Amino acid sequence: MKNLFVFLLFISMSVSCANAFTLRDWQIKTDERAVKSVLNSQVKYANKSNFEKFISTYDKNYKNSDGFDLNTYSSLVKDLWNTYDNIKYGIKFKQISFEGDDKACVKLVETSQANIPVSAKMNGELKSWADSVYYLKKTDGKWKVISDAVIEENTSMMYGDAMNLDVKLTAPKIVEPNYEYTASLEFIPPKDTFAIASIAKDKVVYPQQQAKEVFRKMPEDNILERLFISNSDDANEYIVASIGLTKADVCDMSIKLSLTGFGYQIIRVNVQKKDEIKDEQN
Repeated sequence: MKNLFVFLLFISMSVSCANAFTLRDWQIKTDERAVKSVLNSQVKYANKSNFEKFISTYDKNYKNSDGFDLNTYSSLVKDLWNTYDNIKYGIKFKQISFEGDDKACVKLVETSQANIPVSAKMNGELKSWADSVYYLKKTDGKWKVISDAVIEENTSMMYGDAMNLDVKLTAPKIVEPNYEYTASLEFIPPKDTFAIASIAKDKVVYPQQQAKEVFRKMPEDNILERLFISNSDDANEYIVASIGLTKADVCDMSIKLSLTGFGYQIIRVNVQKKDEIKDEQN
């Protein structure tokens, strides 16, 4: 009888553990679907330029890694959509994890693309991708975005012949404040084309403060480099490369330069203190 009691107790405990595991697993799956639904709805609303619905997916206490609160971020989105009203957005999920019952962390890749013709004779194209992390919080049964961070980002806006260039713009992904680093731009201009370019640094702030551009003729090795010192204002940075392509036409002993293409390549450099970099790497 004693052995039978122990056996029944063991079976009861096993069933209870199995039920607990099943319920927890079911809850995680339910929350995962809900979190994906929120982020997929952001893409849907953005593609329709539905600002009110888009912003409603963010928590009122939202603040991202660039220091933008919900009001600032809302203004930035409005400015972007007023300038480019045909951007198509997409996301690809990489990993979803949960902390407790009300916090979620989502790693994903974001993409955007738009045709941006500058004239009847010159087309243009916007392409962008970002490796991002979204943080969501569940309040009153609803998941909303409470913060996000961009780990790596690359945006290009190319027009005319510049659309066919293989442009490589490189810089460190993360640097410490007041740190000297190098940004490098490399591309091969089309044949019989005169190419000029500049590399500038902008802090990620709103409204954007555009840095002064200094254009130079591309060197013979087609690599342009520039040294920068990262800011000490707790602001991340953009490295902005500007490109211009011209051709010379000779007619009646006169030379006429015509613009055949131009564009911009933008990458992100996150500025973090040494202890913050260690925490992120760990």
